[in-house]
Amino acid sequence: MEQQPNNQLNIEISEEMAEGAYANLAIITHSNAEFVIDFVNVMPGTPKSRVKSRIIFTPMHAKRFMKALEENIERFEAANGMIQDLEQIEIPMHFGGPTAQA
Repeated sequence: MEQQPNNQLNIEISEEMAEGAYANLAIITHSNAEFVIDFVNVMPGTPKSRVKSRIIFTPMHAKRFMKALEENIERFEAANGMIQDLEQIEIPMHFGGPTAQA
């Protein structure tokens, strides 16, 4: 049996987890001990949405995650061009669903 070097981590993922969950909204809250990120899928025309996943980080791991995400966004933009910021895109208030009428 081959031994892994001490700095290598073997990570497994179940088939169900590998499918992932789509989220188009993240709600971030924090205390002095942790950061909580709730990932939500908000659907047009739906009055209620559910949290699809909740991730809890220590402040140190939240900062490491932020840096890793920044690095990956830089690599993505280098290969694919700049990602448009939401402030530059007009989002209709009806979120693509039917326009409300009184």
